[in-house]
Amino acid sequence: MGIVACLQTHGSRANWHPHLHLLVTDGGFRPDGTFVTWPAHDTARLTEAFRRAVLRLFVRLDLFDEEQAAGMLTWPHSGFHVHTAVWVSEDDRAFATRLARYCARNPVALERLTYDRAAKAVTYRSDKADGPTAGTETVDPLEFLARALVHIPDKGQVTTRYYGWYANRPRGMRGKAARAAVAGAPTIVPAPRLAPTEAARRWAALLQQIFEVDPLVCPTCHGATRVVAFITQTSVINQILTHLRTRASPAAAGGVRVPRSSRGPSGSDRTRRRAAPHRAR
Repeated sequence: MGIVACLQTHGSRANWHPHLHLLVTDGGFRPDGTFVTWPAHDTARLTEAFRRAVLRLFVRLDLFDEEQAAGMLTWPHSGFHVHTAVWVSEDDRAFATRLARYCARNPVALERLTYDRAAKAVTYRSDKADGPTAGTETVDPLEFLARALVHIPDKGQVTTRYYGWYANRPRGMRGKAARAAVAGAPTIVPAPRLAPTEAARRWAALLQQIFEVDPLVCPTCHGATRVVAFITQTSVINQILTHLRTRASPAAAGGVRVPRSSRGPSGSDRTRRRAAPHRAR
């Protein structure tokens, strides 16, 4: 896979708005240069993976501890968003060039800036037609200058990075191979379709990549587990989740036991308990 990542710190009005623009191939390259397409991207998984990667980085940089990061993972609105609606055809080089220039654009566009010398005011026009950052904004020249200065990267800071097929080392290796033999355009191979059984076997690996927890390993004894039941009834799922929340509550964690119900289990209750999922060696 080839990725070009552009770090952007500015919004439509040169305001502080850190985000990333990524140019990503819709597939991967084999060692022989053959390109295998894989145009399937789950934005929900990408968003969750991005959020967890950022939180791990912040913990590693001692910006906050692991407990705070774990608490942020419970927020219903994480503040992270992944947008994958822009696709580029392999033969549309003009659009690819425009998109690359947009990803690496400067924080201030001179054609959208006007200066009123008499009023000593700077007016900056947004490039958005609607939304909270649309329209124009007039500020003091020193204020606008201070706003623009925060987007200047530190000395030695790289704002455009290349990964995978586009990284410096693979590009150098391909350059040496091209000088030794004439190389043509890479062969494009469509992605093979996964059989339903094979796709079903991948669910555990996908969950482990995103949530960093192997669902087929017991967290207590670290032994292998197996699926014993699939529960789809909403009432049963709600009952299980309520029980887990009760066990994880501060009162239960502090040693206070939640009293059992005085009512004996009915036949339907016993059925639900049998259908509840559990890990088995």
